[in-house]
Amino acid sequence: MNTNVTMEKLVALAKSRGFVFPGSDIYGGLANSWDYGPLGVELKKNIVDAWWKRFVSSRRDMVGIDAALVMNPKVWEASGHVATFTDPLVECKTCHERYRADQIDLNAACQKCGNKGTFTDPAAFNMMLKTWLGPKEDASAVAYFRPETAQAMFVDFPQVLQSSRKRVPFGIAQVGKAFRNEITPGNFIFRTREFNLMEFEYFIHPSEWEKWFEYWLEEMKAWLRFLGVKDDELVFHEIEDGERAHYSKRTVDIEYYYPFGLKELYGLAYRTDFDLKLHMESSGKDLRYTDPQTNEKYLPHVIEPAFGVDRSVLVTLLSAYHEEEAPTSEEGETDKRVVLKLPKALAPFKIAVLPLSKKDELAVVAGPLADRLRQRWATDYDETQSIGKRYRRQDEIGTPYCVTVDFDTLTDQAVTVRDRDTMKQDRVKIDDLEVYFSERLAG
Repeated sequence: MNTNVTMEKLVALAKSRGFVFPGSDIYGGLANSWDYGPLGVELKKNIVDAWWKRFVSSRRDMVGIDAALVMNPKVWEASGHVATFTDPLVECKTCHERYRADQIDLNAACQKCGNKGTFTDPAAFNMMLKTWLGPKEDASAVAYFRPETAQAMFVDFPQVLQSSRKRVPFGIAQVGKAFRNEITPGNFIFRTREFNLMEFEYFIHPSEWEKWFEYWLEEMKAWLRFLGVKDDELVFHEIEDGERAHYSKRTVDIEYYYPFGLKELYGLAYRTDFDLKLHMESSGKDLRYTDPQTNEKYLPHVIEPAFGVDRSVLVTLLSAYHEEEAPTSEEGETDKRVVLKLPKALAPFKIAVLPLSKKDELAVVAGPLADRLRQRWATDYDETQSIGKRYRRQDEIGTPYCVTVDFDTLTDQAVTVRDRDTMKQDRVKIDDLEVYFSERLAG
């Protein structure tokens, strides 16, 4: 496990280097609201794009949708969210701080004011964010921002089936926002009220659920290795009977050793035909599937792998964060180097072009070279401060390769390429750079 990273260090790096900022900062912020900065939005996009390619566009048994954030309220009534999507809420009678009752000791002192024995009895708190559609804010106009992306994939199942002409087994995938009015959000981007999900519903014949459950569990493990997460940073928690969600016959929570403890990262659930059956009964529409070869008519069962985008970003950063001693001179002097050893495919910048000085004769080479490389790879250009400080800056944001244009470049038409992880330097001809990077940045 990565023991040299704390949340304080990561949050400071994320803010200073433009990965994640506090939201609404100039107005004092908004509790647990975070904005992705210039580098963070690139990292997040790279993760989402890689996920979509791996699980959707490169597979013949998967299609995608992008459903509306606000759906007909009948969807959430049918799915049980209106009645049962709740957390137990308690409030301190002295300072009025609110807590989830299942996450604190009700006999202990209030964490905010220190008074003991002042909590109210637990009450159900619905976590859906309510809104109103139209000019009237009354019961007839009530709607909800979706608390998950799954229901749209069930509701759209017959239209996707008809238009895509897929056969079971197949999946419907979606990436998008969800909203939950969490009582106690926190720990940076781990738990927020507005978050991003990547998930799919994989529709199967009920007799094959065990085979497909194990298959998708292995695929999720492979995805985590791609993100750079180590095996010893994970725990695969089999949820016991009585602890699973009411719709699930088997659930595995994939948990990660965050600096604040072992907490959930992803989830894999066998939802049976629970959702399609509810929506078929509530809507009156026949959602059964007819096998074209056997003519068997049945409600497909569902395996659901769920991936949080924001938690994917968080664990990628945590797993990539390293502190190590690095040489600063040929005499053996060293200092501490902070480096994000991000997978190359996910790094916001793949290459940084660094002219050794601001002199015009170097800029006239370095600028066009950066523009040329930028046509194929995300490329930064940095000419401020010493070359050593620029190397450290690129290390901190995870750039795999730095290209230094020096005064020898003017005569030998070559540049120095530095590897982020090994700090090894190669002298490469400018005309050979595309081949050099194509071999090292493939995929």
